Amino acid sequence: MKKTISKKAQQKKQPEKVEAVIAEEIKFYRANEKPYGALSNLYRRGVTFENEVFATSEHAYQAGKARKKAVRDWILSAPTPGLVAMAAHGLYTWDINSDWSKVKFDRMRQVLRAKFSQHEDLRELLLSTGQARLVEAGTVDSPVNRVWGEVNGKGQNMLGVILMEVREELRKPVRSKKSRSGKGPKSVPARRRVKTA
Repeated sequence: MKKTISKKAQQKKQPEKVEAVIAEEIKFYRANEKPYGALSNLYRRGVTFENEVFATSEHAYQAGKARKKAVRDWILSAPTPGLVAMAAHGLYTWDINSDWSKVKFDRMRQVLRAKFSQHEDLRELLLSTGQARLVEAGTVDSPVNRVWGEVNGKGQNMLGVILMEVREELRKPVRSKKSRSGKGPKSVPARRRVKTA
């Protein structure tokens, strides 16, 4: 018996194709947006980084920017992650670590590795984005928003780029310490088969 598919059933399949096209790029911005707001650094989830627990990944990232401890403490005392970012972006050049422009992207990469490896639900969310291009879609045109994201389709989108790098790292199977050191398991000689009755 040959099975035929009605036109209605064929039409039902079309939205799936549309969703797949949409999923080629995932835009996020506000931390409270569902489901991808958790990709934002302002998403409220603690991160352990450099032997310290930070309220968010934004806190962990910005903690490395200040040259002096007093300035660092002032930044981190802001009542919201958004204000932490604003305080850090407003620092005078003499309050910023001299090598900040060279290390900031690597620091962000390390912070995001910590965030998405310490929380299984966040790891699963990031992995669920598949091969989609991740874009922090800023709403205000500013130099900071064009470095870390895109505004009206223009910008470096470094947060998205780093998230995609971390996503790729998380996909790789975890190897044991022995295999990383080059010392794999010893070969075991084959045992003789014993006939059992």
